[in-house]
Amino acid sequence: MNITLKEVATRKELKDFVHFPNELYKDNPYYVPQIESMDRDTLDPKKNHAFEVCEGKCWLAYNENGKIVGRVAGIINHRYNEKVGEKICRFGFIDFIDNQEVSKMLMNAVERYAKEKGMTMVSGPTGFLEFDAAGILVEGFDQIPTAYGKYNAPYYEQHLLQLGYKKEVDFVEYRILVPDVIPERYARFAEVVAEKNELHQAVLRKRSDVDPYLHGVFACMNAAYSKLHDFSELTPGQCDDLKKQFLSNINVDFVSIVLDITEKVVAFGVGLPSLSLAMQKAKGRLFPFGFIHILKALKKNDTIDLLLIAIDDEYQNKGVNAMIFDKFAQGITKNGIKYIESTRELENNTTVRNLWGRFEHTLHKRARVYNKSIN
Repeated sequence: MNITLKEVATRKELKDFVHFPNELYKDNPYYVPQIESMDRDTLDPKKNHAFEVCEGKCWLAYNENGKIVGRVAGIINHRYNEKVGEKICRFGFIDFIDNQEVSKMLMNAVERYAKEKGMTMVSGPTGFLEFDAAGILVEGFDQIPTAYGKYNAPYYEQHLLQLGYKKEVDFVEYRILVPDVIPERYARFAEVVAEKNELHQAVLRKRSDVDPYLHGVFACMNAAYSKLHDFSELTPGQCDDLKKQFLSNINVDFVSIVLDITEKVVAFGVGLPSLSLAMQKAKGRLFPFGFIHILKALKKNDTIDLLLIAIDDEYQNKGVNAMIFDKFAQGITKNGIKYIESTRELENNTTVRNLWGRFEHTLHKRARVYNKSIN
């Protein structure tokens, strides 16, 4: 196969870049198409505040007939590199047909870019931020991913291993079965924790009630996530991007904001009705009808995805996670939720798992991040 590689430089090429996986997996029943307009915004320096601290390039691979057969992005998060004292170039948005020549050409492009920028390691797949989908799926190929995960064919891992990449870290996903009746002891324990630590829940009756607490939520997140893999402190612009991405979709029944006696945010949790099946119906487009499927999923659903949970260091290991779960439990009962998807979490993250560890659950997906020294 005669492969040609081209750096994405035009608006059409960017459209082709974000559309490629939706075309590659269009007949796969487990693939969840990403909303293409949102992916374009993510890769647009004028619309994504991550470019305040990041830079990057994208490439497309074409066969001899001019058909796209692969894509990849190279990303450098300067803030994260400064934080950890390393010279890391990330790769992300990677998809390709089952052809080693294609995957090699794509990764060679990233490695050349990394060397040109003085980097000494390539790591991925990850995105600009810790919240972007990370990892190559290595288990769970017969499971539908969450809207914030990513599907790929089984051959991806073997291609990366043959190119000299090794495991860096795994992310795991659990599916939790909600019992018909949530035991009262969870609510009682949450009350004890709240009283002992002089904490209370923010009263959230509608979406706008969240607004006054957002500054505290992001401050709590920056502090609690500071030691997580690939996380760097969010800039004000990046916080604004996250607000736009999540706030319009949230259901306050699945939002917990825990406050101390001074009204400071010391912990929070955010869940969202599963959008996976709705996004399959939308087929990568919000218009003309894609948004209708999403709105329906937000209003009526039997599954929620756990998106974000953070607890201030001062309140770690004090049972505050019980308060977050108790708020979720009230929403779960009210909305008839039967299943909880944990979304991708680091394999050693016990904080989130402690929320539901006593319930029946299954580890049903695993994604892997790889790295390679390019000294």
